[in-house]
Amino acid sequence: MFFRILGVVLLASSFTVLAADGGVSEEVEKQIRAQLGAALPALDIDTIEKTPVDGLYEVSSNNDQPLLVSATGKYIVAGEIYQLEGHKITNVSEQKREVQRAELLAAVPEIEKMSFIPTGETKATITVFTDIDCGYCRKLHQEIPQLNAMGVRVDYLAYPRAGVGSTSYNKVVSAWCADDPQAAMTKAKNGQVIPTKRCENPVASHLKLGKKVGVSGTPAIVLSSGKMLPGYAPAKVLAKQLGVL
Repeated sequence: MFFRILGVVLLASSFTVLAADGGVSEEVEKQIRAQLGAALPALDIDTIEKTPVDGLYEVSSNNDQPLLVSATGKYIVAGEIYQLEGHKITNVSEQKREVQRAELLAAVPEIEKMSFIPTGETKATITVFTDIDCGYCRKLHQEIPQLNAMGVRVDYLAYPRAGVGSTSYNKVVSAWCADDPQAAMTKAKNGQVIPTKRCENPVASHLKLGKKVGVSGTPAIVLSSGKMLPGYAPAKVLAKQLGVL
């Protein structure tokens, strides 16, 4: 990891660092698309944007990781952009992802979420990509009453890691389609068998969304800012991070 970071930092140091200041010229976009299209025909380019590093562009595509590309499209770095300020290292790439992640999650309709809402004032909200058969997801679920008591709303999105059609997928669909989804989810996470149910549900779309925002394991906790906390964190730790404790 150190050498990967060092390589990106060294690359960045060979350019003049500037703030991103607008769109990409038609000529540059044409060159990048032509070069990548010839070398990587399976790459489906979505957007090409300036980065904070002059002469370096970020290409978003059907590839899991954005590519950093020179203006000619002849040089590619598969990695992150880091900014050095004294002793501080900031992951600029992750900052951008947080903004995009927050926007994508804010666009999820309320009806597609399974929400556990405080009875009193809601002071903060977390979105959790969850898998019924994940041990730490079950541990976090047991602490939802504590989170609710501290004013934290928990919005579940389904992320059965084994994929569509798996046993975990069928369980979470049954919970989502139950007459009382929250109660069914609690029973399933306690290891109880819940009745098999089928209905129109958002589980498959949640899986796609999770992959798009960078979920690599469960539980994946996302704050309103778009910051992702991979893995389990105790209720009090979460509450402190959210500023409600």
